[in-house]
Amino acid sequence: MIQLAIVDDEESYSSQLVEFVSRYQLESGNLFEITRYKDGDEIVNGFHLQFDIILMDIQMKFMDGMSAAEEIRKRDQKVIIMFITNMTDYAIRGYQVDALDYILKPVSYFAFSQKLDRAVARLDKRSGYEMSVTVPAGLKRISSDDLLYIESEGHNLIFHTGDGDFQTRAKMKDYEEELLPHGFFRSNKGYLVNLRYVDGVEDGCCVIRGQKLLISRARKNDFMEALTKYISEA
Repeated sequence: MIQLAIVDDEESYSSQLVEFVSRYQLESGNLFEITRYKDGDEIVNGFHLQFDIILMDIQMKFMDGMSAAEEIRKRDQKVIIMFITNMTDYAIRGYQVDALDYILKPVSYFAFSQKLDRAVARLDKRSGYEMSVTVPAGLKRISSDDLLYIESEGHNLIFHTGDGDFQTRAKMKDYEEELLPHGFFRSNKGYLVNLRYVDGVEDGCCVIRGQKLLISRARKNDFMEALTKYISEA
């Protein structure tokens, strides 16, 4: 199910976009859940990484779409944003918030469906399980495919990713339950590892990017069984 937001203060355009999405859904086979907002401040105030695609009008009464997009980008780097406008002067600012495209008013279904095709194609290129992690600044969205392993340190967890590390205050068991169906395994009390990044096993440890992560004796057989199964199914 693709989570899509429509942000437009003109009821006629907002309703038209809902109709277009419904038609596109029938033709493409993609399923959408649509949430509508009447202004940029509405989506910003209630935003918590819940959307895959946002269709945003630029000119709105209280908070314009460009300002709303800038606020959203501070919290979510992955959500796909497309602007709806009758002005093309915002192209440069659009690049600054990584807007995928512009939909020009008046909107035709053919043009709209092509733009939505691009958005869905970008979604399809994303792989892995998408998860949200609470960090001091708010919420951080991360794909399981970007996560190498999670390390427990006291009451904190360190997320080791391909783009660097970050820390949050949480319990390992919460993420173990969430990530177990997505190729992760608890090698010992202190590590939850992504099996796709295990380069080998030596000296009682699994090796990920040169780091040796201890496998407890009690979990060794189960770990090797899980690793073998993962490799055979990959």
